[in-house]
Amino acid sequence: MKHFLLTLSFIFIFTKCFSQLVYSDVAPIFINRCASCHHTGGGAPFSLTNYSQADSWSGSIAIALNNNLMPPWQPDTNYTRFLHEKYITASEKAAILSWITTGNLQGDTTLAQTAPVYPPYQLNGTATMTLQIPTYTSTASSADIYCCFSLPTGLTQDRYLRALELIPGNPAIVHHAVVTCDTTGSALSDLSGNCFTQPGQIDITAWAQGTGPSVFPGQAPLKSGMRIKAGSNLVIQIHYPSGSAGLIDSTKIRLYFYPVNEPGIRPINFSTNLQNWTMAMPPNMMSYYNATDGPLGSPVSIFAAWPHSHTVAKTIINYAYSGTDTIPLIKIDKWNFEWEQIYIYPFMKKIPAGYTLFSRHGYDNTVNNPNNPHNPPQWIFAGTSTTDEMLFDSFQWFNYQPGDELIDIAALLDQDTLLHRTPAPSNPLGSFAYPNPSREGFNLGFTLSHFQEFTVTVMDISGRVVFESGTLKGNAGANDFHWNGASTNGAAITGGIYIYTIKSEGTQSTGRLIRQ
Repeated sequence: MKHFLLTLSFIFIFTKCFSQLVYSDVAPIFINRCASCHHTGGGAPFSLTNYSQADSWSGSIAIALNNNLMPPWQPDTNYTRFLHEKYITASEKAAILSWITTGNLQGDTTLAQTAPVYPPYQLNGTATMTLQIPTYTSTASSADIYCCFSLPTGLTQDRYLRALELIPGNPAIVHHAVVTCDTTGSALSDLSGNCFTQPGQIDITAWAQGTGPSVFPGQAPLKSGMRIKAGSNLVIQIHYPSGSAGLIDSTKIRLYFYPVNEPGIRPINFSTNLQNWTMAMPPNMMSYYNATDGPLGSPVSIFAAWPHSHTVAKTIINYAYSGTDTIPLIKIDKWNFEWEQIYIYPFMKKIPAGYTLFSRHGYDNTVNNPNNPHNPPQWIFAGTSTTDEMLFDSFQWFNYQPGDELIDIAALLDQDTLLHRTPAPSNPLGSFAYPNPSREGFNLGFTLSHFQEFTVTVMDISGRVVFESGTLKGNAGANDFHWNGASTNGAAITGGIYIYTIKSEGTQSTGRLIRQ
């Protein structure tokens, strides 16, 4: 199937059909690409789980898609791939825009895919411990504030943290949060609005809108966790944006620990290896600053990356190098402070001893940067305030063991019993078809957790196979497959109801096709 990859002719074929689209054609796209955040309690400013919601917000949707603002995925996928990438394919984007352009046609909504039930938590089971900040009323009127809430764990012995889920008490005002561990147990809460760092801490995780829970693989070959010492406090630094004054928050964290004395746990580390505190950016100029760490004395396996800058930053690149050899880590061509998060690699990045970690950030301190906090532009220096700038790039990593770079992280996390499945298990690949009904062909969209083989089969309602794709290869993330509505040998098929099945590594999704 050489036409598996999206081509210009493929786009043209589907463009001819788009004028017929109704809500049931685009509902699967909203549900599988948008609704994980755009549902009640999901953190987004509005929901996209039914026709009336999509219809009401169609203008905003069109603006976001035309300007590539949604879905909010920052890393360049041609440079490095990560787990749980949030993006929309060209055909999906074209379908939604065509539906909006032709008047948001409702059609028969009983044929539309329905949204799953979104649980209040993303982690299964009962947390070992739940910590919650005292009810807090934001004081951020005209400027952003940062508050640190120190929460005693009450641990009487060292424990290994297996997973952590942060639940914002008020998603509308919790911009992002950083969770650290005060190993001394002496750090006090600081609600002055200027809490940026506290002594005696180690990083645990970071959270932003759309970020899922932090889960470390819980089984071989990478049974891992983060050591939390007895008597420690967990400190949650929360960024409340300007304009949130008077609004109330009660954010909490749900913690899952391994059993006491659990054997075979590899400790994971979290450190900010790349920092630059000497930056000075003149107005009306682009500025570029670097940071390095190395050469490394021993090899490491990088599990995840967390680059960080503020609002003037434009580009970020991280890699490791030794002589002429480079190992790509992350590249962001259009940084947005609103959407920072921790990015997990599908396979860990081995950085050999003797290599140096490198970071380069570009800063657009001009009137052309709509995120510039100053108008007209002013001098900007390194600092912790949102109106300052930062080069502060962190990693989660292990001391290297032979074979680390071959461990399939996606497969380990996909099998993790702590994680809820969205979409529901009845459709584990998140498959959908559009246009549907169709007089010509169908586009089948589905999601794979990693690079893997798949097959597509279409049967009529009597169970007779009319089409088989053969074995194909798909990428991690969103995939498209076009079935032209003909049988395997190219013969036309009659109108009616057909069932498609997409299979991959023992998992399958099915759906109904209506051939007009």
